[in-house]
Amino acid sequence: MEIAPVKRLGYNLDNEEQIVETSKTPSFLSFLPTALILLVIGWGGLVAIIISMPPDLGPRWLFFFLLTLALSGTFLPVIYFLHRRFPSRPPVEGGVILRESLWFGIYASALTWLQLGKMLSLVMALFLAGVLVLIEGLLRMWERSRWKPGP
Repeated sequence: MEIAPVKRLGYNLDNEEQIVETSKTPSFLSFLPTALILLVIGWGGLVAIIISMPPDLGPRWLFFFLLTLALSGTFLPVIYFLHRRFPSRPPVEGGVILRESLWFGIYASALTWLQLGKMLSLVMALFLAGVLVLIEGLLRMWERSRWKPGP
């Protein structure tokens, strides 16, 4: 990745001062093994459970776990490319991208669990999504407050 100087004007910068921005976001190749492992275990396990096991208590909880893995692996590349397209300051690290993809898997598993109990409604789904977005926003705010720029 090439580092390019950026001209900015601000209250604490000179008119022609140049800032060199670097990104700490890891490359996609570092996420590829994790995404592939999550995809293979998640989707492969879901297919095996749906085809070969009765819907008893143990396989049902295993279904939720494998659904979380499968959708986390599916959304990991999507979240990575969203962070590459819309960078933030400070740049996100690998753990943030993995955590945000896990939120999608947890959200889908929670919606599936609520639907099995016939308790899912549009209001409940939107409320749950809002709570997860709020939690992630607060975590990102906490991480941003602890960030110290490099030399």
